[in-house]
Amino acid sequence: MTVETEGLLQSDLQAVLQNINLGVLLLDGECRVMFWNEFMVLNSGRDIADVVGKSLFEVCPELPKLWVQKKVDSVFALQNLAFTSWQQRPSLFNFSGSRPITGQAEAMYQNCTFSPVLDAEDNVKYVCLTVADATETATQHLQLERLNQLLQSEKDEQARLIRKLEDTQAQLLQSEKMAAIGQLAAGVAHEINNPVGYVYSNFSSLQNYVGDLFSLIDAYQKAAEQQDAAFRSVLEGINRRLDYEFVRDDMADLVKESRQGLERVKQIVQDLRDFSHIDSGDWQLADLHKGLDSTLNVIWNEIKFKAEVVKDYGDLPMVECLGSQLNQVFMNLIVNAAHAIEKQGMIWLETGRQGELVFVRVRDNGGGIAPQHLSRLFEPFFTTKPVGQGTGLGLSVSYSIVDKHNGRLEVESEVGKGTAFTVWLPLRQPQPESVSEASAP
Repeated sequence: MTVETEGLLQSDLQAVLQNINLGVLLLDGECRVMFWNEFMVLNSGRDIADVVGKSLFEVCPELPKLWVQKKVDSVFALQNLAFTSWQQRPSLFNFSGSRPITGQAEAMYQNCTFSPVLDAEDNVKYVCLTVADATETATQHLQLERLNQLLQSEKDEQARLIRKLEDTQAQLLQSEKMAAIGQLAAGVAHEINNPVGYVYSNFSSLQNYVGDLFSLIDAYQKAAEQQDAAFRSVLEGINRRLDYEFVRDDMADLVKESRQGLERVKQIVQDLRDFSHIDSGDWQLADLHKGLDSTLNVIWNEIKFKAEVVKDYGDLPMVECLGSQLNQVFMNLIVNAAHAIEKQGMIWLETGRQGELVFVRVRDNGGGIAPQHLSRLFEPFFTTKPVGQGTGLGLSVSYSIVDKHNGRLEVESEVGKGTAFTVWLPLRQPQPESVSEASAP
């Protein structure tokens, strides 16, 4: 290719770049403008002679300087393309809308690309920044998005009505779901318990081995005291380099803390087993205090930052019940008590016996419940919590579970002083009449 031909091609290419419907500008490593085409002139109002050789940020002070500089630096460093779409940065350059007649957009939406321009030795000489007018696509997309939002609103309303029906069905299937949760907890507890068991056993052996190793090292060090000064000096240097005294003390602490952590995991597994009563889904004699404690441990993360829990347990006998379902009642009442406390407060767990009935009371010193709401507390979907923080099913489900146990759920509350929920349960469930007794005249 002759020099004349090459010059003509460059001239034609420059003419194309000047008249193309894209903003094209060349930047050097210091973000000085080396080329500025007609698109940029028309939309920025700045002539070529006024911008070439100047910093891009002096020409366009509205640009996000740090972000653009990082983009340019990354192209110089990596020799890779970089880009931004109108969704990410709608109007990188402050150009007026490109649809003035329709008035669809006050500012031009832009897709921008940063690409390397290489010299003869394949080094990045300039960064070519192209600005594409995406206003038409963007306005159509935004209009479609607004229509989708309207459709979504209608869909959400339909979904809300459907959820009401589903929640009612969920309440009827509560017992079956709790049984499934119990089986899941059983599997998790079993799978965790096995590896924790042998790791805990291994740590016991490890603790003994560490003691033996340190005894052996002590014997070696005592024998080394009988050696010459040069040998003792080498040994002392090794001890300092390995920080032996620190390692010796820290290793014992590490083993001790690890065993304590494993003991905590074992306790959590046991609490899961107690909470779900995984041994059986049938009516059984259960320790309500144990159920309260396991429930409290399982939900402790929900409580510990809000309230101090005080236990005032009476002398309770074993109670015939469905333990996993009662644990769900306890969980709902305790969590509700925590939610009723705005910052820091107290929750009291009280138990006792009156004749053939036992009670479990969950009391708090939170904000209390307004009198007009008390009569509706156990209605499905009724909640005094803010939108998105409650389904209104917790107390309704709890009421159903207590009723299934032939008990009752009572509430006392005073605004500004707190609330107390009391679960009353019979010690033994009434026995159904036998077939012979039912058919007797």
